[in-house]
Amino acid sequence: MTTAPAPTGFQTGFTVRPDLVVEAAHADDVRTAVAHAAARGLRVHVHATGHGLPGAVEGGVLISTRRMDSVVIDPVRRTARIGAGTTWARVIEAAAPHGLAPLNGSSPSVGAVSYTLGGGLGVLAREFGYAADQVRALDVVTADGVPRHVSPDSEPELFWALRGGGHRLAVVTGMEIGLVGAERLYGGSVAFDGEAAGTGAAEVAGRYLEWAGTLPDTVTSSLAALQYPDLPQLPEPLRGRYVVSVRVAYTGSAAEGERLVAPLRAIGPALADSLREMPYTDSHTIHGDPPFPHAYYGDGVVLGGLDGGGAARVLELTGPKAPMTTVVQINHLGGALAAPPAVDNAVPYREAGFLVRLLSPLDGTDVASVRALYAEVAEGLAPAVLGRSLNFSFGGGDRTEGFHDARTRRRLAGLVSRHDPASLFGGSYGVSPGGR
Repeated sequence: MTTAPAPTGFQTGFTVRPDLVVEAAHADDVRTAVAHAAARGLRVHVHATGHGLPGAVEGGVLISTRRMDSVVIDPVRRTARIGAGTTWARVIEAAAPHGLAPLNGSSPSVGAVSYTLGGGLGVLAREFGYAADQVRALDVVTADGVPRHVSPDSEPELFWALRGGGHRLAVVTGMEIGLVGAERLYGGSVAFDGEAAGTGAAEVAGRYLEWAGTLPDTVTSSLAALQYPDLPQLPEPLRGRYVVSVRVAYTGSAAEGERLVAPLRAIGPALADSLREMPYTDSHTIHGDPPFPHAYYGDGVVLGGLDGGGAARVLELTGPKAPMTTVVQINHLGGALAAPPAVDNAVPYREAGFLVRLLSPLDGTDVASVRALYAEVAEGLAPAVLGRSLNFSFGGGDRTEGFHDARTRRRLAGLVSRHDPASLFGGSYGVSPGGR
């Protein structure tokens, strides 16, 4: 175990000033750091890559797990054993020679463990479900400083809670996950001019929602909208335009993929079309998430359903006339995401039909203004809102309402009361430790 300056991470919009930073190399370092914090009444924060930083970190002990980045693939059992700081890129690379893949998200530089604890909505989500559903076992350190192997047999309540409940019950030092057979896929995106006749944002969104309703569960898709700045380093077709894109991932044949996406291409002239067959190791190119650190705020609204009118209202509020740049992504849910997992977990809102994700760069924009815009978006969707997405709340760590349904939240809060009564890891899911 070593102490170090506060680590720089992907999220640069919030200050990170702990009292002590611990660079953990293995599980015993984590145990020592947790015991140190507990003895002094200090909060514990955990940092892997910094993508999902919930907000400013002031004081306490920050455990950096980025050195704990091991990956061990078992091709016979189709599993991966991953360390607490491992990125999805490392897991994808290690699994690919065996024709296997994890249920990773769109960005390969995201920490695999943190992503999975929040549920994990991935590239192939409608076909294979949430990443949390694939967890076989976890190694953790609880607030009492005790290392625990958490599985359905050894610690069934913690096993339920950690898969979808987030970070508030323990520090995870390692995780075993199942892999799926996905050596290649058909996917990419089709981008339209969101202000042109025939391909305007509202029209594309309406056509997308109609198309999504016809898809088999083997197709995972989303719609994204973004006003690109007029900068010379951007591709000319996108520069200065309001672009609406549909992203697709499908593990079936390329020929069938071409047939399935024909209605998208029929919407109108495309600014760009990258739909193609690709190795799974190129799956990150479907969304093209920015690879560089930057400052941002984000939130996600989980919906029972969404129609063209609702989508058009979201795009109107967040489009070129919005008070700040906002990236909108509408994820089509359902399919395997709606199925109960083999072993029950804390992932909520499986009945949801869509997720509306909002993300705003904090380049001269204040958080209060961003929140006001997001509240207006949520208000317009209110009749269909089930809650918020734990995975896609960036910078809003002081707001925990809506991450879980009431029953799940009470159960999680009861476990906090039992395992972390002093709130060493950050409190009790928006209700009192007793679950009231």
